[in-house]
Amino acid sequence: MHTSSDHARHEPANVQGRALSDFDIEVFYDGACPLCMREIRMLQRRDRKQRIRFVDIAAEGFDAAAVGLTWESLMARIHGRLPDGTLVQGVEVFRRLYGAVGFGLLVALTRLPGVSHLLDLAYHVFAKNRLRLTGRCMDGACEVHSKPRGLAENTV
Repeated sequence: MHTSSDHARHEPANVQGRALSDFDIEVFYDGACPLCMREIRMLQRRDRKQRIRFVDIAAEGFDAAAVGLTWESLMARIHGRLPDGTLVQGVEVFRRLYGAVGFGLLVALTRLPGVSHLLDLAYHVFAKNRLRLTGRCMDGACEVHSKPRGLAENTV
């Protein structure tokens, strides 16, 4: 459940044996999305201090229930988890990602009142049409929102 400020509380997980405070954000991305992968690869190259945890929700065996969300909600918009377990989504995830790789000035500009509202609106439109825009969903017949074979069952 998300609040109006796009935040929800969940218990943090210790992923890959790393301490909970050794990252700035854990990002849940669609590894089957070509546009998403361009962005993720750029962030991985720039994440020299390893402040980002990258989790591919399209990977076989991914369990959305471990995040506390459904796979469909993770597919609907980008999500991230902060070290304290707080979930963030949409433009705030990109702010956190860009901040983690040293784009602080850009992040500050995105928080300006008019700019922030415009970015939120633009991301909402993009997220709603992402599958169609990336050629993964044609004529409204989109099977991508169905959980792919091989992904863990979701009990959320």
